[in-house]
Amino acid sequence: MRRGREVTLRDVAELAGVSSRTVSNVVNGYANVTERTRLRVQRAVDQLGYRPNVLARNLAQGRSGQIAVVVPYLDTPYFSELLQSIIRAARVQGYNVLIDQTDGDRDHERMLVNHGSSRLLFDGVIFSPLGLSQAALADRDPTLPLVILGERVSDGTFDHVGIDDVAASRQATEHLLDLGRSRVAAIGDQPYETGEAAQLRTRGFREAHERRSLAVHEELIIRTPRFNRPDGAGAMAHLLDLDHPPDAVFCYSDLVALGAIHTLVSRGLRVPEDVAVIGYDDIEDGAYSNPTVTTISPDKEMIATTAVERLLLRIDSRTPPPGLELRAPHKLVVRESTAGPAPGRRRA
Repeated sequence: MRRGREVTLRDVAELAGVSSRTVSNVVNGYANVTERTRLRVQRAVDQLGYRPNVLARNLAQGRSGQIAVVVPYLDTPYFSELLQSIIRAARVQGYNVLIDQTDGDRDHERMLVNHGSSRLLFDGVIFSPLGLSQAALADRDPTLPLVILGERVSDGTFDHVGIDDVAASRQATEHLLDLGRSRVAAIGDQPYETGEAAQLRTRGFREAHERRSLAVHEELIIRTPRFNRPDGAGAMAHLLDLDHPPDAVFCYSDLVALGAIHTLVSRGLRVPEDVAVIGYDDIEDGAYSNPTVTTISPDKEMIATTAVERLLLRIDSRTPPPGLELRAPHKLVVRESTAGPAPGRRRA
């Protein structure tokens, strides 16, 4: 064999003394090969350094070997951290990942789940919708393998992976109430058709009060168009201008919490002594801010791994499996924004 020439399937077959089809069966993991033959072929593969042409194999199977991950905003740390986990999980399974940002544009999101000419680009989609409502998701290409992240409940034709937002938000609010805070605010409500995530968090906020027979101060529930720093900062400024401002705030994301803390500090208030703050998502920034941010931490690794596994199952199945509601765990991570600085640590 000439040095430098690419090793082919036929080269492996000749060295192993088997047919090219047998080599293909071994490389692709098919079961109709004896163990003795499989070992002989594997030795030939290792000796020659053969690497399968994945692109050709995928095309022969009518696949691209790629999955798409569609999120509203790439500049949101929660999504960027989740994407890293999804990419790792997909790579282990031999898949590449295409990434698209929708900015919550309804038409763009609809185009992606209607698939059409995109079938040669990707084999399935992991999708966190923002512009499409629950009803709009039903009007999509039914043959597209789809896993939904976020707060859109499965209609039976796709899988939904997420955490229990109501329970997590209730736990966050109860943590503030356990501290003895009596005027707890909520920043991030979105009472419209595509604001399901915010609505579930508001529901958990209310349930925490109801379980303790405490009244919710309606003027302390603040709406925001996005879960970002500017919205958190602006909402906190509004709350502080009230005649009776809050002594604690549940923010619907860590970015909202960071914005709220910025406003509190700029107004000369202490966190948590004057106002306790809790966030949501457990992004890395919150662990290194001053003060560090108490947060609800979803298991992003499990969300990513489960989403990839379910999507590949759908891609590989001739008959699509029924849609499942899959819950990842979450936990409360207590940091300085509610507990105060650790002993021996000075505030900047």
